[in-house]
Amino acid sequence: MNFDLIYMFKLIPAILGYLPITLLISGASIIAATLIGLLLAVMLRGGKFLQAVARLYISFFRGTPVLVQLLIIYFGLPQLFPILNSVGPVYAVIAGLSFNTAAYLAEIFRAGIDSVDRGQIEAALASGLSMPVACWRILLPQVCRNAVPATGNMYIGLIKNSSLAFTLGVTELLSAGKLEATSSLKFFEAYTAVALVYWGLTFLLSLLQRQLEIHLGKPYQH
Repeated sequence: MNFDLIYMFKLIPAILGYLPITLLISGASIIAATLIGLLLAVMLRGGKFLQAVARLYISFFRGTPVLVQLLIIYFGLPQLFPILNSVGPVYAVIAGLSFNTAAYLAEIFRAGIDSVDRGQIEAALASGLSMPVACWRILLPQVCRNAVPATGNMYIGLIKNSSLAFTLGVTELLSAGKLEATSSLKFFEAYTAVALVYWGLTFLLSLLQRQLEIHLGKPYQH
């Protein structure tokens, strides 16, 4: 077996030079997806029209491949709306990953809300708390505790899906590895180095998720 271990480890610092763009795409997409997911979760508990719109959105973005969605956003939509020709590939990737992940987060957040006994909110209102205060102090902590495990998994999946940015010409971690592999013809070493970097990122996020779960679970420990 001809595997250049030293070359692989030498590649990692070069690949890490493209880490900021991956973090930018992932971080921005996580924030946007969370906000859109929360909006959709609220719509799912609204009137029939809002529910229908939310379910149609969720059905489309969960039922089609992420790569197809990215291609539609970057190459397809500008044909219908020429103003979008000025949108760069990084923003198109962020939009695509945000829209896709939000469809999954919406169901997670909805399930988190439904898991809280409505009687708790009614009791809080009866005690004199306003609805915003009751939601902030009673509903939100329990929703977060119930939703964190699945939400964390979605964030990890989003970070991995950020590698699809190279299909739109964005030079990020995977693209950097591909360039190195093409120039050296050491494909196994280059792509293994990329895999190790992604593994490190997701491992750190998993640790943060675990610490957050422990923190949110402390009030419920006996």
